[in-house]
Amino acid sequence: MAYFIDVILPIPLEKLFTYSISETEASFLKPGMRVAVPFGKSKVYTALVYTIHQQAPEVYEAKEIQQILDEEPIITKRQLTHWEWIASYYMASLGEVFRSAIPSAFLLESETIISRTENKEFDETLLKDDEFLIVEALQHQSLLKIQEISSIVEKKNVLPLLTRLIEKQIIQVHEEIYEQYKPKLVRYVKLHTKYANEENLQHLLDSLNRAKKQREVVLHLFSLSASIKKPITVKELTQKSGGSSTVIKTLIEKEILEEYYIQQDRIEYEGAETEDSKKLNSYQEEAYKTIKESFDNQDVCLLYGITSSGKTEVYVKLIEELIETGKQVLYLLPEIALTTQLIDRLQYYFGDKVSVYHSKYSVHERVEVWNNVLANKAKAQIVIGARSSLLLPFSNLGLIIVDEEHETSFKQFDPAPRYHARDAAIVLAKIHRGKVVLGSATPSVESYYNAKANKYALATITRRYGDVLLPDMELVDIKEKHRKKRMNGHFSDRLLEEIEETLGNKEQVILFQNRRGYAPIIECNVCGHSPQCPNCDVSLTYHQYKNQLRCHYCSHHIAMQLQCLACGSHELDTKGFGTQQIEEELKELFPNVKVGRMDLDTTRGKYGYQKIITAFEQQEIQILVGTQMLTKGLDFRNVNLVGIMNADSMLNFPDFRAYERSFQLIQQVAGRAGRTQKRGKVIVQTYNPYHQILQQVSMGDYESMFTDQLNDRRQFKYPPFYRLIKITLKHKEYNRVNESAAWLAKSLRNNFGEHVLGPEFPPVARIRNLYLKNILLKIPKQQSLPKTKEIITRIKTTFLSISEYRSVRIIIDVDTI
Repeated sequence: MAYFIDVILPIPLEKLFTYSISETEASFLKPGMRVAVPFGKSKVYTALVYTIHQQAPEVYEAKEIQQILDEEPIITKRQLTHWEWIASYYMASLGEVFRSAIPSAFLLESETIISRTENKEFDETLLKDDEFLIVEALQHQSLLKIQEISSIVEKKNVLPLLTRLIEKQIIQVHEEIYEQYKPKLVRYVKLHTKYANEENLQHLLDSLNRAKKQREVVLHLFSLSASIKKPITVKELTQKSGGSSTVIKTLIEKEILEEYYIQQDRIEYEGAETEDSKKLNSYQEEAYKTIKESFDNQDVCLLYGITSSGKTEVYVKLIEELIETGKQVLYLLPEIALTTQLIDRLQYYFGDKVSVYHSKYSVHERVEVWNNVLANKAKAQIVIGARSSLLLPFSNLGLIIVDEEHETSFKQFDPAPRYHARDAAIVLAKIHRGKVVLGSATPSVESYYNAKANKYALATITRRYGDVLLPDMELVDIKEKHRKKRMNGHFSDRLLEEIEETLGNKEQVILFQNRRGYAPIIECNVCGHSPQCPNCDVSLTYHQYKNQLRCHYCSHHIAMQLQCLACGSHELDTKGFGTQQIEEELKELFPNVKVGRMDLDTTRGKYGYQKIITAFEQQEIQILVGTQMLTKGLDFRNVNLVGIMNADSMLNFPDFRAYERSFQLIQQVAGRAGRTQKRGKVIVQTYNPYHQILQQVSMGDYESMFTDQLNDRRQFKYPPFYRLIKITLKHKEYNRVNESAAWLAKSLRNNFGEHVLGPEFPPVARIRNLYLKNILLKIPKQQSLPKTKEIITRIKTTFLSISEYRSVRIIIDVDTI
């Protein structure tokens, strides 16, 4: 009987593909295992077994698989259920979820290999020059890769050449599959078994009397083995004995020492013994009890605790209780910068039970965490990570903590699936019958609305830890300061006074400016021209430290211009300011003060965040300038002043969430001040100090901001009362985007009427030479979401069947933010 498997391929296909397998393979394979399969004319993909059955495909003939790559499934059933929900809800394919979920090392790569056809005679005089070069190369080297052939003939496209040689039957082509992940093997040594008894050992030492270095190494190995009672690495032995690797190699060759390898994780916890968690104060204890009680009849609890109220300690208590039952915990954070601080805190309590998973880790390190979670090992019982850690193969998940749940970084923008980690976490917990705690000092309007409507439980902490007062917030009118000539660069006299006082008290300062680079615009004073990105509709940002003009959308860059590109004038001026400019001004104003900067440019390396945060914690840096990376839950003990350089840039953003985000951002960055005994100070520089949001944030009045935003959203039909689906069309031709968007919007209006907005160009209408146009669909609560998505999919299929629109790319973003 014939056997078949349906597989998930890591490409955006709507349906699963079917391959044929033998009866033996069918008895061995299980859903969740990887297989290498041929696809198309010459490609080989790593696919995931979805089901095993005996039904042949009707439309095409099933190919055979190439090889089985696993002995056990690397994906769990519950994980696959979660992936299916993500694919269905966020209108993505299972292949896209598969590709984004698993570390790239699990996706085997195929390499095209060229070899000579055996026993094939041919006339060399009939060969063209480039063909002869390849044949000659294959006489010296039996196998060649595509890249090697390209460099031999000095051409990029070598496919026509290879096709000619295949037709003449001179070469044959085959795919070689190689696995990217290589386990880390550590080299250990031990004394050969024949020297196990004392008599033989004594003979050995006597024979080594002349070889003093070798004798020294053997003696050290013997004493280390006796005292440590664990395997000795070659590295450890060379350090302790002072011998070289050559001496050890000689001893191995003489069969005095034996070498062996042990597989080891790349990241190991090397800390001391763990500590017990701190005792909770009465406010934390009350919140903790509320959460525990709410879990009896509700799965999700929102912990609304003001900044520095000690939410982490409440999480620690919940984790402590849960891991005793043997269950797994996932701790989700919006920003990698936050994990560097939290790892230390959690390892302090839980030691080697903590694993970390995010994109700054190498692919090998991520594979090891994946394998540890899959095997439900103790060293991965608590996983801290960014949104991608949600897709790990948990088998016994008891609790998910989503810290700073209001953060937009929890939403995946590109590539698909465009999921929201907070919402996907709630579904994942449901699949595992676990619980979710959402924590924030400034909850999102949607989450707080759900808590008010009793969809989520609500626990609050209204006092800071140690009863420290919330920082004193002062709004400084920079329009007035400019008029009175009391500005020094971008600093008002009030902010400079406070910085001087804070530094005088040996305390630290954080300055927040939500724009990186030196200046967003370089402008000619004569003709007004400013250099634009050739690929995107934005001006180039000046980065002083590299003396470059850079595009923040496509990374296009040119050297800083000495004269205007339009009129040749040398009078070039900067407009606006970014973190680099603030850093430069500070160095001039306070030449003896160490200034640090934390933005995307300074945190590129694997340990970029760690270096800056550690330096600031150890007070090597006195003033830290940064973008919104700084706002997310970082805990610095000695910061007493926070300065917000320009609050208006956040408020004047064309987005229905702009006011909510501004409130959250200012409140969060203000929360970094005065976290120990003394009350902190926050200076907010603004051109409009009487703005409603700035007034609310200066009083810390979240409730009135929430009420105002909720009323606006009810009136203008936005979440939480309506759901949003944004459809973006992309194409390199302006007219094609315009026409196709108009057609799509008209089709959607025929079905959804006035709930369709657009098509409209976004503020940046061209990115990487592709024009964009957006259509927004508002879905009322009473309208069926699955049916709506069904209609959208149907319209999309019709759209792509029109030949002139086939090249237009459609991106669907469900619950867009």
